[in-house]
Amino acid sequence: MKKGYLILESGKCFPGVLVGSPKSVIGEIVFNTSMTGYQEIMTDPSYAGQIMTFCYPLIGNYGINLSDNEKSRISMQAAVFSTLCERPSHYQSVKTVDQWLKEEGIPGIANVDTRAVVRTVRKKGTMKAAISDHPDASLIDWSFPVSRHVVRKVSASSPKTYEGAGPHVVLIDYGYKKSMLSALLSAGCKVTVVPYNMPFTKIAALNPDGVMLSNGPGDPEELSSQYGEIKKITAHFPTLGICLGHQLIALAYGAKTEKLLFGHRGANHPVRDRDTGKVWITSQNHSYVVKKDSLDSRVFTVTYENVNDGSVEGLRHRYLPIETVQFHPEAHPGPDDTHFIFEQFIDMIKQSKGEVSHAATY
Repeated sequence: MKKGYLILESGKCFPGVLVGSPKSVIGEIVFNTSMTGYQEIMTDPSYAGQIMTFCYPLIGNYGINLSDNEKSRISMQAAVFSTLCERPSHYQSVKTVDQWLKEEGIPGIANVDTRAVVRTVRKKGTMKAAISDHPDASLIDWSFPVSRHVVRKVSASSPKTYEGAGPHVVLIDYGYKKSMLSALLSAGCKVTVVPYNMPFTKIAALNPDGVMLSNGPGDPEELSSQYGEIKKITAHFPTLGICLGHQLIALAYGAKTEKLLFGHRGANHPVRDRDTGKVWITSQNHSYVVKKDSLDSRVFTVTYENVNDGSVEGLRHRYLPIETVQFHPEAHPGPDDTHFIFEQFIDMIKQSKGEVSHAATY
């Protein structure tokens, strides 16, 4: 294998061997602490523009299968591994991670001291990084923009409807994951996936019973042109916002967001329900959070908070049927502790229509 280098904008350089597509690349360096689910992580559109460092030391041991993709293609800019398995063992495996990266045209680097990479990012924060076949940081064009306007690259270009006998949910696609759609379809919903910038009038013309704002990549404030439309949508339909969708709803109602030092990415993030005190273990993937002191307490109440850093993990509108969560209730990868969020959303839709709710206590 050809020798390669992961070079951080701070000047640190980590040697390794090049895997996947043999090309240099620049992106935002981040890390994920999940122990399983690398295929779902690599196809999560929320990683668009980013170079993903896998904390777990062995990746690829069960290969790549035909069913676990969250989207049809790898979304991340590149991947960083400690040990990348060359001989996977699983009855569903059809290829190795290295083969898959090559097919998708995505570069990677293996045999890297990923623990040292993560320690650096945790100390200095998320920054630009490059994967190259030379170690000289001065040859890298660090002015190259990354993670700009990435939602438009991963969003659907036109509406698509999936039939169901239950409530009709419009899923606004900022980079949604397949497992979100599957959760709604499994609950019997009819789902129409629409582009991120579809205006309120066209969404209203679809006659939805409820609207869900999906996860997605990048800085939520880059979508400021959508705030007005989001406020109209949430004022007219029961709404659930997840991850980026959560941030956008808060921004549409005048709150602010800020970037975390190194983000929350992994499948074991503890979140406290402020109503019950119960702690749920959640799957997360985000760089930005809603600033708690920017929220209007007359409009929103905080429903969930992060146990580790106290950041906002969920909101409930005081008068309108609007719920948001920063974490991923569909998990994939991760525990499905909070799958009930989808059930509560469907109950909220039924209640708004005057139907009998069978909401459970969680």
